Amino acid sequence: MKASRPPSAVRQPEDENFEPCYNEDIDRIRFEEYPMLKDTVYLDHAGTTPYPKSLIEQSSRALTQSLFGNPHSHSSSSQLSTRRIEDVRIRALRFFNANPDHFDLVFVANATAGIKLVAECFRELERGFRYACHKDAHTSLVGVREHAAEYYYLDNDEDVEEWIPNLFAPAPSNDSGRAWLFAYPGQSNLSGRRLPLSWPRRLRSPAHSNNRRIYTLFDAAALVSTSPLDLGDASSAPDFTVLSFYKIFGYPDLGALIIRKESSSPLERRKYFGGGTVEMVSCTKDIFHIRKQNSLHEQLEDGTLPVHSIIALDSALDVHRKLYRSLKAISLHTSFLAHDLYGRLSSLRHGNGRLVCSMYKDATSSYDNPLTQGPIVALNLRSSGGQWVSNAEVEKLAAIRNIQIRTGGLCNPGGVASFLDLAPWEMRRNFSAGQRCGNEDDILGGKPTGIIRLSLGAMSNMEDVTAFIRFIEEFFVDHQRLPELSSITAGTVPNFHVEAVTIYPIKSCAGWQVPSHLAWDINREGLAWDREWCVIHQGTQAALSQKRVPRMALLRPSIDLEAGVLWVRYDGSLPASVPKEITVSLSTALDHSQSPPD
Repeated sequence: MKASRPPSAVRQPEDENFEPCYNEDIDRIRFEEYPMLKDTVYLDHAGTTPYPKSLIEQSSRALTQSLFGNPHSHSSSSQLSTRRIEDVRIRALRFFNANPDHFDLVFVANATAGIKLVAECFRELERGFRYACHKDAHTSLVGVREHAAEYYYLDNDEDVEEWIPNLFAPAPSNDSGRAWLFAYPGQSNLSGRRLPLSWPRRLRSPAHSNNRRIYTLFDAAALVSTSPLDLGDASSAPDFTVLSFYKIFGYPDLGALIIRKESSSPLERRKYFGGGTVEMVSCTKDIFHIRKQNSLHEQLEDGTLPVHSIIALDSALDVHRKLYRSLKAISLHTSFLAHDLYGRLSSLRHGNGRLVCSMYKDATSSYDNPLTQGPIVALNLRSSGGQWVSNAEVEKLAAIRNIQIRTGGLCNPGGVASFLDLAPWEMRRNFSAGQRCGNEDDILGGKPTGIIRLSLGAMSNMEDVTAFIRFIEEFFVDHQRLPELSSITAGTVPNFHVEAVTIYPIKSCAGWQVPSHLAWDINREGLAWDREWCVIHQGTQAALSQKRVPRMALLRPSIDLEAGVLWVRYDGSLPASVPKEITVSLSTALDHSQSPPD
């Protein structure tokens, strides 16, 4: 007989039926439904998952066989839209076992839009609100702090466990009486760790009642992409749950805010009103407006809803069930793959015995248990000498092999700072040194600034895992058994020499080999004339990179010190009216680089 477990705020399938296993039907489903994945290894399901062919076909039929009007009108086409929207709303709630008597669903653009809506409503509270946010939160949750009167950062689960009892201690006489909003993700979008689901229930426990208003904002976007979410027990469910449907189905581009009706009071205080949310508005003299009262979603869905996307969601629910049966089945399949991928990457070694991968996993999670770990593997690579490998280099080479991955900060600032041991002062220094979201400055101060994320989805298969392992072995595993430098004595040091020096005058363009007869300066920033220029997008003024514009590899710079110019040649095809070569005066960078010879 199994030991009993404490009740969870959101129920998961029974542990004894939650063993990871491979779905043998996936290869067939993938062949029939995902032609866009042919010859492609897609490992960015945490960003969005691909959509099946039959979903596009079914939703197209629905839109071409019926006329859907603006739901704010009274025509037959408009009333059809209204009925279908409300039917899909109920169906979406039931997908998460949420009883419509206890929950309402507001359609939003994505999870971030749902978070923003909650934040804007809480901002309108008379005394403001206190905000507590978990370290593993997505940037969109972190941003809510800018609306809060007080902000608290919870660095780990232990901080949360200590914080919860303190909330219910007798309040001091000078307490502001502000409401609390506690936000955390169901699953880290960086590491895949699945966080405790008992916190909403504990924050609402009658034993802790002392008239304090404490609400929970639950980011379920990463969790529900590959795992079930059961909101059947309204008394212990989060107050506000946000998610993005495209992370589950691939299409449509639509999100939801699921609201526990008993906790709706803060959302009813919003001052802004838009089209469709009011019964009457006066604009002259006696100014007033009267909000709709039939339902909460009528008060919060501003303007015309994305009717066609909501109709497509109905098709998505049909096709998803037909192909995969349930999110539980997807969780079992993806957990099996993640366990294999993590194990194989963890065991890779260079010829000298050094580990190839630095893996990032929370100590509380296990790839053996889908209740604690989702199908995400986070890592960085090291060379046989122990140096960090540039993530930009990894991503470029992956693109050559048609492997789709995600690298960088992953919109998870707390997780990146924790795993990479980046202090705030280091992050400020990196920014001053040029690091920006999406650029290639990914190793600064001897530390990586981002992480490689591999995320699996419903249609991932063993070939995806094996192909990525082969890719790492091909490009990043040094099989030579070279001796450690520390073990080489002075009398046995080989006669090493520099064969060639290549610099990259224009960031992210082709390199230029320094002529062997020239002495070349090394200044404080590095080799002279290396990365002195960059190509700027004329509209955004942002520096471009090969990662975004692969044709930059065809820009061939060369330096003529005697003439004092940088030559830039384009090796691709251009219209006859466009010159294939231009010059740039070196004087624009003379303060930082090697001076021309006298």
